[in-house]
Amino acid sequence: MVAFHASALDGVARNPALPTPLLLRLLAFDGGGDGPPRHALQRAGLPEPAVAVILAHPDPGARIDFAMSPRAEPAQRARLVDDPSPKVRAALAYGPEWRTPRTTVAPLPDDVCARLLDDPDPSVRAALLDSPHLVPSFVASLATHSDPAARRSAARAWEKLPPGVRSALLADPDPEVRRAAALWECRRDARLTAELLHDPKSAAEVLRRGLFHRADAERCVVERTHLAALAENPSLPTDLVERLAVDPDEAVRLAVSLRPELDETRRMSIDFTVEAFARGDVGWVRDGLADPEVLRRAATSAHPLLRRTVAQSPHLPPDLIRLLARTEDPLVEDLLGMYHPDTPEEVLMRVYARLGGTFSAWMAETHPRFPREGLAARYADHPDGNYRRLAVRDPAATPTLIERLSHDPAVWTCQAAVGDPRLPLHRLREALHVPELASSAGANPALPEDEMAAVLDRAGVPA
Repeated sequence: MVAFHASALDGVARNPALPTPLLLRLLAFDGGGDGPPRHALQRAGLPEPAVAVILAHPDPGARIDFAMSPRAEPAQRARLVDDPSPKVRAALAYGPEWRTPRTTVAPLPDDVCARLLDDPDPSVRAALLDSPHLVPSFVASLATHSDPAARRSAARAWEKLPPGVRSALLADPDPEVRRAAALWECRRDARLTAELLHDPKSAAEVLRRGLFHRADAERCVVERTHLAALAENPSLPTDLVERLAVDPDEAVRLAVSLRPELDETRRMSIDFTVEAFARGDVGWVRDGLADPEVLRRAATSAHPLLRRTVAQSPHLPPDLIRLLARTEDPLVEDLLGMYHPDTPEEVLMRVYARLGGTFSAWMAETHPRFPREGLAARYADHPDGNYRRLAVRDPAATPTLIERLSHDPAVWTCQAAVGDPRLPLHRLREALHVPELASSAGANPALPEDEMAAVLDRAGVPA
């Protein structure tokens, strides 16, 4: 297949105006052994006839792509639970691999998850237990499952388990299940903490979270056992915290500076260094991203890692968004643009200006609050093509301007213009035959149905 025919076909596959008959024709295509275009398999709102074609497709790769679609309804994907290929069932069990921070993936129904957990193929069972899309109630239900791997996973829902179930897991015949359970229970059991300290597989996590007898904590400080992990421990006595706050190891001092009980004066008196691109994943802040008190404490702190972690909350109130927007921290701005629905326009523009062509810039540009009005007047003649591309977003941009930008020296600007429905039809037809523009032209919702059909014909898609 000629390269630009394939590109145009890929564009048509994601065209929101693609009629169902052409979609069905595209889905039945074998792609020369590569299957249908992924964009066709992972479209949102697929009609029932299209789902039926995918479920019966002879290429397992096509069914895998559908099984992992973040846009498909769970009930539609669930129909692959009896697929003859274990690779397809494993893909269904794990679910979508890639999603943006603003995308929520709806989980499979519990009864489908239960069937996948009892699948005869171990790869399917393992994929389900590794899935990030399981609901906590289902995870908790695994505590009495016959498979030790399932019971081990149930420990992740420790706080939702009844006391009797917790006790059963702590006494489970499988040592890995007992270890997983103990790593949760040690947070309130100093005896378990002391026992787990002798287990090399558990030591670092126990030091970070376990409840300590003072003698055990003192010994770990003296022996310098995973001190950066120990410095996070919430049960560490105050005097030991103060000792670690002046430790010669910079990682230890940084860990102390992040402790939740410190007031702002004490926190900022510690000699710590934060790397410019350290994103921030402070546990107590991450766990409290919906807690107003945690949000305020972290957002008003001068500690960069607290601010960077809290910037990932979609629940920040307006005053804290404004405060974080003034921190002059590029990572805070990037994270606000990714996660918060009310990120100010000026922040989104700064992210775009600083990081054009990156994932963060794309997230800023696709944010609902990214500006549109006035962009044509401001940027149509900008010396930087990355800015000229923004003119296409302006509702006031004329077809004449869109056509002019479709000939721009910067290919990204051309592609944006070619994908705009205001582009004159003669230029849209022409762009279908330009290799670097064919995909954008194929995806243009103003492309007439007969032109879409012609793209399929030229690409060799059977009628």
